Amino acid sequence: MERDHEKRAAIADQFKEKIRRETRGERLRVYMPIILLLSLSVLFAVYDSRFFSPANITNLLYQMTIPLILATGITFVLLTGCIDLSLEGVMGLAGSSIALLILNTKNSNDFGAIGVLVPIAGCALIGAVTGLIHTKLRIASFIVTFAMGSITAGLAVLTYRGVPAVIKVGWANDLSVGSFWGVPYLTWIALGIFAAGCVLLYCTAFGCAVYAIGDNELAAKASGTHIDAVKTAVFAICACTSGIAGFISCVRLKIGQAAMGSDQLFPAITALVIGGVSLSGGKGGMLQTFVGVLIYTELQNFLTIIGVDAYYKKAVQGVIIIIAVAMTVSRSRKTISK
Repeated sequence: MERDHEKRAAIADQFKEKIRRETRGERLRVYMPIILLLSLSVLFAVYDSRFFSPANITNLLYQMTIPLILATGITFVLLTGCIDLSLEGVMGLAGSSIALLILNTKNSNDFGAIGVLVPIAGCALIGAVTGLIHTKLRIASFIVTFAMGSITAGLAVLTYRGVPAVIKVGWANDLSVGSFWGVPYLTWIALGIFAAGCVLLYCTAFGCAVYAIGDNELAAKASGTHIDAVKTAVFAICACTSGIAGFISCVRLKIGQAAMGSDQLFPAITALVIGGVSLSGGKGGMLQTFVGVLIYTELQNFLTIIGVDAYYKKAVQGVIIIIAVAMTVSRSRKTISK
């Protein structure tokens, strides 16, 4: 009897210790990125006085636009424990299509706002199809999205048949270079999308379902959560934000081509894991996403200011993402993504 009591006491102590370790780990996940952001900001400002100049602050806001939009969308996917590798292709397809539907050098189209909204809606539909393939055919998300990224990238090139369309509408230039209260218009769009993502994640039953699936899919299913519907929706959201990013890139470059989506996935994923969003799912949120985007943007901006070669930048990115993943991935999970 006494031995049983001692055994139960030992098990209880082990459980309490496990809870304490998990609590410390969660605090580290939340506060370390913020501490890192503040430390880097101070370090960069001390090293180079130009870093916090008004001109460079505007530049930072401009640079964070596309990473913030993409990161907002892919946050939903990662929180469910999945991954989306299609955003580069979807972004290129959106930008290429929009350039052909508004006033451009290749045809006589000038559909205005409709020419922008229809391709973005089409991207959301592509995301929904991706989610359905993943959920109904039970194919790993990284395989489905990698294939969909290749398909959309190919379709993007086919839309303009090798000769990209140059946009000629005056509002595109105004939107690209204009600002309000010192913040670029494009950054306001990104902040608006981020705010919408916050409301959807934190203030709706859908957001709760996203966290539940990422934390324990079987338990979420047992509680009545429609797993397939939620997963399909998160892929649609991610593709929709990719389409918006394609529009932003099209406005910036004044041209629509598949290549505008190139090298956009890695920065978005890097920002997320630096900010503390776990690739295992169920951990993180929009706050971590925003902090991660700020860290990534500041680092890239600082490396540019001090004249670091582009290839060294990529090396730094690689090192950072490995360290960040090692810090944020849950060792108790058997898989990183579903």
